[in-house]
Order: sequence, then C-alpha cells, then structure tokens
Amino acid sequence: MISYDLLSRVGCRDNNEDNVGMFQAGEEYCFALADGLGGHGKGEVASGIAVEQAVAAFAQAGEASEAVIHTAFQNGQEAILEAQKADLSARDMKTTFVYLLVGKEEIRWAHIGDSRLYRFEHGKLAERTLDHSVPQMLVAAGQIKEKQIRHHPDRNRLLRVMGTDWEEPRYQLGGPVPATPGQAFLLCTDGFWEWIEEKKMISALKKSRTPREWLQRMEEIVLKQGRGENMDNYSAIAVWTE
Repeated sequence: MISYDLLSRVGCRDNNEDNVGMFQAGEEYCFALADGLGGHGKGEVASGIAVEQAVAAFAQAGEASEAVIHTAFQNGQEAILEAQKADLSARDMKTTFVYLLVGKEEIRWAHIGDSRLYRFEHGKLAERTLDHSVPQMLVAAGQIKEKQIRHHPDRNRLLRVMGTDWEEPRYQLGGPVPATPGQAFLLCTDGFWEWIEEKKMISALKKSRTPREWLQRMEEIVLKQGRGENMDNYSAIAVWTE
C-alpha cells in the first residue's frame, strides 16, 4: 500500500513551466515530474508532453517495468522534437524529467536533467539522483563540494535534457529496490530543492504523519528560504510505502 501527494506552484514567475502527473493501475503506480525550459511559454509545453507521454505509457502497459520507462522517455522525446518542428517559436523548448514506477514487488525510477528523486528509508536518506549539470560534474571532479551546487553560478547549465537530439536515450535508471514498507520518495524540481537542504527534508519527514503534511512542512521552508529571491516555479511529489 502506498500514499502520496503532489504540488506544483508558479513561484514568482509569470507562468508555471513545471508539470506533475500520476496514474494508478490496480496496485501499481507511476509518478512523473518535469521542469520545462525554453521560455516564451513553451517550456510548459515540453514538460507537459513529457508527463503526458509517461503517464500514457504506464496506463497502456499497466505495469511498473523498465520497458515502460524506455517507452515513456522515447515517446516523450519524439513528441517534443515533433512539436519543435511544428512550431518554430518552440524550437528551443526542452525539459528535465523524473519518473517513478511503484510496482507490487519492485520500485524503479529514471531521470534526466537536474530535477531530482530522493529515496529515504526509515527516516534516513538512502540515495538521490545525480544532476546532469555542470556543477554536479564539478563535484564529481572534486572541484566543488556537494553543498555548493545549490547556488553555483552555472547551476542552470544542464548537460542532458529531453528535447535535444540524441542517438540513444540519455536518461539514467535508478533501482530497482524492493517495495518494502518504510520508504519515502521525493521527486522535485530545482526550484524546490535549491531552497531546502536534505537535513530539513529528513526533519520534516520525521515530524509528518502523511505525504501531504510532509510536503506542506517542506514548502514552508522553501518559501521562507526563497523569500525575496524571485523564486522559480517549484514542484514536488511525495510517495510513501506503508
């Protein structure tokens, strides 16, 4: 059994280029989150396509498999490229993407860009996805520390996204892990994680009785830390195994 909640806010921007979605098929679930890039209102088109195609891929298959992940990313990529060709003003639109599949036996995920998935186990951080960004690359090279990613001047320079031509899919797989109780997953865009450190995520998790309460506690921190900073759109999905 799982419980979950989703949020997506405009922040201080004129429109929301993030998109979130979910679908349930029997006892299995998919969750999708995307942060559109490209401006002029087109980022939201790219992120919307990614979420829509991912939900459709899962709904059609009805199972939380690696094959569904591949279909979701491939169909989303192709649909975004087609939309770019159909509308010249949209030729620069791209999107990050995070996809979580919760099966009866296993949980798996994939991501591209700098939207993140965090996995917590019994109130402790077990792992997180690594950003496809210049600062994350600098961390890997030992040139900066992990905590310096959040406000690095090159933080928005992404190395992989959907909406740029690829010869093979550029997404990164995560899991599978057993679908055992006591796990919490957080999918979030950079507009969310840049204003809340992992220690605060864990503290909020331990104090919360539901995924909704967890998101509400974290959102309070995000808004407090981001006050007066021309906040970006921010979105998050919380999923608990029970």
